[in-house]
Amino acid sequence: MRFLATILAFFSIAASAEAGAQTVAAFRQRLSEPAFAADGSRQGIVSVAETSDAAEIIRRADGSRTPDARIRGYRLGIFSDNGASANESSIAVQEAFEKAFPDIRVYRFYDNPYFKVTAGDCITEEEAVMLLARVRNQFPKAYVVRAEMSLSDFVPEDSQASDDENAEDETTSREDKKR
Repeated sequence: MRFLATILAFFSIAASAEAGAQTVAAFRQRLSEPAFAADGSRQGIVSVAETSDAAEIIRRADGSRTPDARIRGYRLGIFSDNGASANESSIAVQEAFEKAFPDIRVYRFYDNPYFKVTAGDCITEEEAVMLLARVRNQFPKAYVVRAEMSLSDFVPEDSQASDDENAEDETTSREDKKR
C-alpha cells in the first residue's frame, strides 16, 4: 500500500511539473500570436491610442522635478559584479548592449558593493519578459528585475530635447517683449 502511494505521488509531481512547463510555453506562444477563434475569425482586437494630451502631461510632470514623480516598473539585469575589474567590465557590457540594441536605454550604476547594468523601461512584467526574449540570444544571463523609474524614462530623448529648445524659444521671446 505504501509502495502504491509513493508511485502515485511520484506521478502526480511529474505531471504537475510537466503542466507548469507547458504553461510557460503556452504563455510565450500566446504572447507572440494574435487570438483567433476555431473558425479563423478574430476573438478580440486591442488598439492603443495615445492622445497628445497624455504625452504633454508626462512632459509637464517631469518638468516639475518633483521627487514623487517616480513609478515602479521592470528592467532587465544584464550585469552585476563586485570583483576587482567590475567597473571596467560594467562599462564593456554597457557598450556592447548599446551597440547591439541602440533603441533600448541602458543604465550603469554602483549599488554597494556591486557594479550593475540594467536595460529597458518596462511598465509591466509581461513587457519585460518580451524584451528578455528579444535580448536572450546575445545576453543569455539577462534576467527581469523590479525598478524605480522616473517618468522621464518614458519620454523619448528627442522630445526632451525639443522641450528644451521650446523653453529657450519662450525665454528669448519673453526677453524680446521686455525690450
